Amino acid sequence: MKAMILAAGLGKRMRPLTDSLPKPLLPVGGKPLIQYHVENLQRAGITELIINLAYRGEQIREFLGGGEQFGVSIQYSQEPEPLETGGAILQALPLLGDQPFLLVNGDVWTDVEFSQLSSLSLPESCLGHLFMVQNPEHNPLGDFVLDQGLLKPRAEEQGFTFSGISLIDPVLVSGYPQARENFPLRECFFWAMEKQALRGQVLEAEWWDIGTPERLAQLDAKLQ
Repeated sequence: MKAMILAAGLGKRMRPLTDSLPKPLLPVGGKPLIQYHVENLQRAGITELIINLAYRGEQIREFLGGGEQFGVSIQYSQEPEPLETGGAILQALPLLGDQPFLLVNGDVWTDVEFSQLSSLSLPESCLGHLFMVQNPEHNPLGDFVLDQGLLKPRAEEQGFTFSGISLIDPVLVSGYPQARENFPLRECFFWAMEKQALRGQVLEAEWWDIGTPERLAQLDAKLQ
C-alpha cells in the first residue's frame, strides 16, 4: 500500500508562523508535524510515500529528501500553485497507481498507529473509508453522519468530524464526473455518498487539527 500526505497548503490561518515555514514543517514536541506522519507510516510498513508540494515546498523536499533517513521512499507531486485536495490527488494519480492508498492531511496530529488502519480493505463497490473522530470544540456538530458503517451528509443531527485520514480508492477521484484541475475532495465524498460507496468508522484516539497558532502551542506543551 502507498500513502499520500497532503502538504501543499498556504497555512494562512497559521500566520505569522507560516511566513517563513510551510505548515507541515511547524515544530511540535521537538519535531516537524510531517515527521510524525512519515515515522508512523514507516512503522506501519507503508514505505512508498507521495507528498504534494506548493507553498515553500522546497523546504519540505530539503528536510525529507528521498526519505532514506526515515526508512521510506518519497516521491513528490509538485504543484504550480496550491491545488485543492481533489485536484492535488488527481495530479498525483500517476504516482499513486490504481490500488487503494492511505491519505493523510499534513496538518493534523494523532496518536493512532497507522498499522491499525493499513490492514483494512475496501469492500467491493466501496470508494473510500474515512476515519472519523469525536467532535472538537471548534467543530461541535461534526462533518458527516455514520449509519451502520455508511457515511451520509449531516443535516440537522450531530455527526462526527473527519480526521483527515482515509483509505481511498483512486476511482473516487478519477471517476468523479466533475473532476478538474482545482477542486476539493469533499465534492468526491458527497458524490460517493449518493452512491452509498463511502464508509467510515470512529477512531478512539487523540487527534488535533492544527488550525491555529494557539492549538499548535497547546499540543506542543502537551508533547514536551
